[in-house]
Amino acid sequence: MSAKDRPITSILVNIAAWFERRLHIVKIWNATGGHPIPKSSASWFYTFGSMTLLCFSIQIITGILLSLVYIPSASEAYRSLEFLNYQQELGWLLRAMHYWGSNCMVIVMFLHMTQVFLWGAYKYPRELTWISGVVLLFLTLGIAFTGQVMRFDSDAYWGVGIGAAILGRVPLVGAQLVNLLLGGPIIGTDTLSRFFALHVFVLPGSILALVSLHLRLVLLKGINEYPKPGIQVNRKTYDAAYEETLHKEGIPFIPNGIDKDIVANGLLLLVIVGLAIFVGPKGPGIPADPAIRISDASPDYPFLWLFAAAALAPHDTEWILFFVLPIIGTILLVGLPFYANQGEKHFRRRPVAILVVLLTYLGLGLLTYAGLTGPWSPHMEAWSGIPTNPEFIKARTPLELQGAVLFQNKQCRNCHAIGGTGGHRGPDLSVVGTRMDEPQLVRQVIQGGGNMPAYGNNLSQKEVNALVTYLVSLRPPNTIPAQIPSIPEKTEPGKAERVSAGEPTKQAQTGG
Repeated sequence: MSAKDRPITSILVNIAAWFERRLHIVKIWNATGGHPIPKSSASWFYTFGSMTLLCFSIQIITGILLSLVYIPSASEAYRSLEFLNYQQELGWLLRAMHYWGSNCMVIVMFLHMTQVFLWGAYKYPRELTWISGVVLLFLTLGIAFTGQVMRFDSDAYWGVGIGAAILGRVPLVGAQLVNLLLGGPIIGTDTLSRFFALHVFVLPGSILALVSLHLRLVLLKGINEYPKPGIQVNRKTYDAAYEETLHKEGIPFIPNGIDKDIVANGLLLLVIVGLAIFVGPKGPGIPADPAIRISDASPDYPFLWLFAAAALAPHDTEWILFFVLPIIGTILLVGLPFYANQGEKHFRRRPVAILVVLLTYLGLGLLTYAGLTGPWSPHMEAWSGIPTNPEFIKARTPLELQGAVLFQNKQCRNCHAIGGTGGHRGPDLSVVGTRMDEPQLVRQVIQGGGNMPAYGNNLSQKEVNALVTYLVSLRPPNTIPAQIPSIPEKTEPGKAERVSAGEPTKQAQTGG
């Protein structure tokens, strides 16, 4: 080093030392990025926590940029989102990143909680780490729901309406809670303003505070080691055993334990960007209008399972779904590290834990699928947006073709599919001609029945005749139409005996 460079180096060293004496940067680094972790925890299974943090960071950055354009007003919110979609440069990409980042955050958060549960990381001494994670899960769901409301389209409007109806059933304070949620008696600008404050300030601030506490607890109590079968957690011996593990095989998180986190987060970022570019943002859909009742309004993906559960729940049992079950679930989650605080950690030695996870994901998956297909709601675009398969049209008589046109134009396909395409509120009619005969179909169309309304006042006799003729033709080739089972004529007492004795019947007498 030349003499000329020495003064510069000395100045830089003195500046770094000055900051170090005041900020203790080395000490902070050793306690955070350089803190030791068990070598076994440098695993792919331990990357979900940092992936959740990446999603939240994306939400913060894109949310700040979107708030520069978004107007939280009932009259302007929809227009500002359309401006972002079609006029603001890269506005659509920001919206898409924000939307898919939210969905991925919920999914990764669930995976993270599942991994923590199966690995027994909620046991001593990490009880508060688990509880803070549970609260973060609830806050994440809250920020996802309030984000949907920001679109203020029909889905958002009726979602808030359903939420208000649920809160209104809370005993004693239901009316006050509804007024607090809506900011008045109607869903309007005051409602949107309150949800905007929740989505932009209250919930993100709460998540930031809880994330800070969560990370502090992770640093204080350490990262859970990869569980080994037969190794029991004992409050009296665990702390010393964990310190011994760190002493023997501990590695610094940075740089030795962060490589898998970097790869996993890079892949997740590619997924979010890919979804944003190739799928795009969601909505806004049909503008919010209280005068228009939208039959197929539905929430975003994280809440489809709840939407389906509410639709499938028996009448007057919503209070169990929205009040009793959440309270029980919260108690079980928060209380888990207290009633299962010690003992085995490895999931293979905890079959009940595996069963709980499998049943939970199976239930959520099936309900989400039901929410996507929505068999309880008409498919409002089916009558005009989905062409009829040629196999259900060809070789039909003129009257049957007229019925096929009526079936399409009268929007029957909103509720009934043919060949699997169309609505699923009613049964698929691909082979209805083998199940019901003409009189039965006429009666069903005119009088209705089950979930089907009566159409006797909406169709003329000729239209009913053409429609039913077409429906009777919907059966596999070379099969006969459905037949009403013939009911044997009642015989008079003793008639059978007279016939068997040789007395001629009326049919025999008339030559029938």
